[in-house]
Amino acid sequence: MTAPAPEVLLTMPARPEGVGVVRQALAGMADALDFDPTVLADMKMAVTEACTNVVVHAYDEDAGMLEVEMLADETGLTIVVRDHGAGIQPRPARSEAPALGLGLPLIAALSDAFELRGSTGQGTEVRMTFAYSRASDPAEANPVTGNIGAEGRWDPDAESPA
Repeated sequence: MTAPAPEVLLTMPARPEGVGVVRQALAGMADALDFDPTVLADMKMAVTEACTNVVVHAYDEDAGMLEVEMLADETGLTIVVRDHGAGIQPRPARSEAPALGLGLPLIAALSDAFELRGSTGQGTEVRMTFAYSRASDPAEANPVTGNIGAEGRWDPDAESPA
């Protein structure tokens, strides 16, 4: 009989200090699974970005919860970051939100597989998978395109300055 695949579930208030807790849990899991340090660095950055999105964007005035699942299998580790907040929605051009909208393309570029689920008022789920070993950099297959647009927000269609 084989041992069940490692699984971690974290549920905590969506506050900035929770992001560090998630990073520490991820580092411990990746160490136990013997991940390559460069893959771990990509995982930490992508998970930090996804968790920070929950802390900054998911909930308005009311405190909400941040949920993180880490599911290992024979090919790698899938990390799911979930909230039950406002969901993904367009922000007004003059929004006070501090982000430029680069987070999701960055997560996609760092992970070997990426999936985004959610809708307005229903929360958001970011699912990232990282292989134990890589033949190449996933950013080559998932390049981040665009640039900061005229309104100071990330525009995936904007050209890089020459």
